[in-house]
Order: sequence, then C-alpha cells, then structure tokens
Amino acid sequence: MPSSMLAVVKAQAAPGADLRDVRVPEIGLTDVLVRVKVASVCGTDLHIYNWDSWAQHRIHPPLIPGHEFCGEVAAVGAEVTTVKEGDFVSAEMHVNCGKCYQCRTGEAHICQNVKIIGVDADGAFAQYVRIPESNIWKLDPAIPQEYASILDPLGNAVHTVLAGEIAAKTVAITGCGPIGLFAIAVARAVGATMVFAIEVNPYRRKIATQMKADHVLDPSRDDVKQIVFDHTGGMGVDVVLEMAGHPDAIRTAFDIVRRGGRISLLGLTSKPVSLNFSEDIIFKGITIQGINGRRMYQTWYQMQALLKAGKLDLHPVITDRLAMKDFSRGMERLRTGEASKILLYPNGMK
Repeated sequence: MPSSMLAVVKAQAAPGADLRDVRVPEIGLTDVLVRVKVASVCGTDLHIYNWDSWAQHRIHPPLIPGHEFCGEVAAVGAEVTTVKEGDFVSAEMHVNCGKCYQCRTGEAHICQNVKIIGVDADGAFAQYVRIPESNIWKLDPAIPQEYASILDPLGNAVHTVLAGEIAAKTVAITGCGPIGLFAIAVARAVGATMVFAIEVNPYRRKIATQMKADHVLDPSRDDVKQIVFDHTGGMGVDVVLEMAGHPDAIRTAFDIVRRGGRISLLGLTSKPVSLNFSEDIIFKGITIQGINGRRMYQTWYQMQALLKAGKLDLHPVITDRLAMKDFSRGMERLRTGEASKILLYPNGMK
C-alpha cells in the first residue's frame, strides 16, 4: 500500500483547486479504504471549485471534494465483515448519525446530523477514499464502471421517480441536468406511458431526445402548458418531477400537473418562490413531495435491480471522460453548459 496519493485539493477559501500529493487516508476498525477507479463530477463540485456563496458557508478547506465514484476495496478495518479486499464497490456518501428521530424511524436519508463525504469530509477526487463500512455498497461486477460511478445522482432520479405511482402514468420532467435526464430513463423503464422533458438549454434538450423522451420542450419558446394539455386530453400530466429549482420551472410544474396529480420536488431554489396555495394546491388536490438524496438503502436496491436487468441506457448523459489531472478542464466544460456527466479517472485514461 503506498503512503501517498494524488488528489484534487481545495486548499484555500478561494476559487479553484489543485492537484496535490497527499497522504493516503488511515482507516479505523470499521472503515474501508477504496482504490478509486472512476469519479464523477457533480454540480456541487463546481460550486466548491467556484467558491460561490453556498460553498463559502458550507465548505471548510482543506478538503478533497468528490462524492460520486466506484472502485475496488484496497484494505478493510479489523471489524469489517461485509466486504473484502478486491471487491467492486460504490458508496452512499451521506453518513447518517443513526441516533436522531429520523434515523430511528426509517428516514435516515433526512438525518438531522448528516455529514457528506466530499463536502464535510475528504471525498473521492483522489486515488483512495476512506468510507465507513455502513455506507459501502458492494456491486455486481457486471455493472459497468461508468454506471457504477454515477449511482449517487442516479439514486436521486430513482428516488424521485418512485416516490409515488408511476406505471401507466404521464410524466413531465422540468430541468434536464444529469438527474433529470436519468429520470427520463427510469420513468420509461418502470412503465410511464408518456414523458415530457422541459429544458431551456439546447444541448440538454438534445440529450433528452437521445434519452427517448416523447416530447422535448423549450419553455422559452414553446407554449408548454398548451402542448402538455393537447397530449393529455386537456387534463395535464399525472406526475411532475421538478429538477431545476428555478422559479419559472416550479411555476410550470404547478401549471401542468392534473387535478389530483403529484409533484415531486428535487431541484434546489436559491430564493423563495411564490405560490397561490388555494388555486395551485388546495383546489387541485395535488400531492407535493420534497425529495432529498436517496432512501437508505431502499433506493440502492431499486437502482441496482434496474441496472442488472439492463433497463437503463445512461450513456448519452456521459459526455466527457478525463484523467483526474485534467479536472480543471472538466470544471470549465461544465461552465459552458455543453457538458453533462463528466467522469474523472484518478490513474489516467486506461
């Protein structure tokens, strides 16, 4: 086992990050050391890199970011029993406390004291990462490494889609970032009858078409409400999966959901959003759900089953593959709006 490794380090409270040689993490009795094979870049990582307002209030440098990855077990603590050296794994990077009301009543994904690896502790933009055994997810070797590295955002999509009835339902997805794009595939795989993808970015709309959405709409030009009503017998869709967090997208969600329908909200807003509770919610009798992370560990079983069954084609969403040393180029690609999921390879492209 080497004593040092290459890692992307957010060393200072300022924009940017550096590739540095750092010590390989030491593991405790119940920890697992994973040799990272592929790490995936998230919008959160771009926030950290840019050092925006959210990052300034949440991140405490020095930090190794990265919370989406897959790899191979390199070493295990003396009390670890569920995995062994050489196993193919990923991990749930939300570490719950196990003690609060939510954790003790089956709602660990909304733990009051959650810590996120790659945000609150060193993460996976490195050759090795330390993970508590409780958070390790052992993977079927048949799952491609590219897919195994994106289970975190795929889990967000699976959780959002499956938070209510979906089979034989019409579905609209507002916001086609990677999670929204994954949601198209998940909704189709579990029996949605018609999927509308609503997105202002032309590059993302192109990918939404490749993901086989039935109707791909540009809300800056298209009369989204009219088009949706035309294709749903004037009722609106059964389910809206809101992935954008933009006030206009949220307004659209309430406009196009049918009476008695469901809106599942995953997109994060940067400011308060005004709604007419009487007209938008009460009189329509709709169900509104806040979606946070992935259910531990129901969502993981669900998405692994979908992947093993070959139900999900996610390749159109993966747009870039880079050696980890080129991570800054990946951040610039994300800024352009013409990249979706970017994969980083800590040991170079092999």
